[in-house]
Amino acid sequence: MAITRRLSAEDGNLESSSVFATRVKKYSDIDLAFANKPSGEIYKKNDAAAVKQAVSNLLQTNHFEKPFQPFFGGNLRYYLFELADDRTAYDVYENVIRVINKYEPRANVLEVDVNAQPDRNSLDVRVKFKIVNTGEVVAVTTNISRLR
Repeated sequence: MAITRRLSAEDGNLESSSVFATRVKKYSDIDLAFANKPSGEIYKKNDAAAVKQAVSNLLQTNHFEKPFQPFFGGNLRYYLFELADDRTAYDVYENVIRVINKYEPRANVLEVDVNAQPDRNSLDVRVKFKIVNTGEVVAVTTNISRLR
């Protein structure tokens, strides 16, 4: 992050110069397994694991599942009942990128792979993203399939 700083006449330079500043923020979230520590507390996920869990939950959330935010989530289950063709795969691809960019500012999407398997009634989505703070590259794979 570059911050532009204007120098005063006392400094002897009236032009702009760039000052680089970084702020390392630690990301944390509760572990959704809700396993207990021996002390009785629940485990936490930090940094990459927290962002990975958030992206996975975002993709698996359907529209109208979150109160007062009807279009929150990846809505991937909707695509299970669509035709398994290139157009549907492209729609899933665009939807995943749009949703992550809109609702998860801690992740920058690098790559999205969509694999529709109509014979197995399933949809595999693999998202590779970079965590904003650390620059660590993480991949999340989500499989959505019909029960019958």
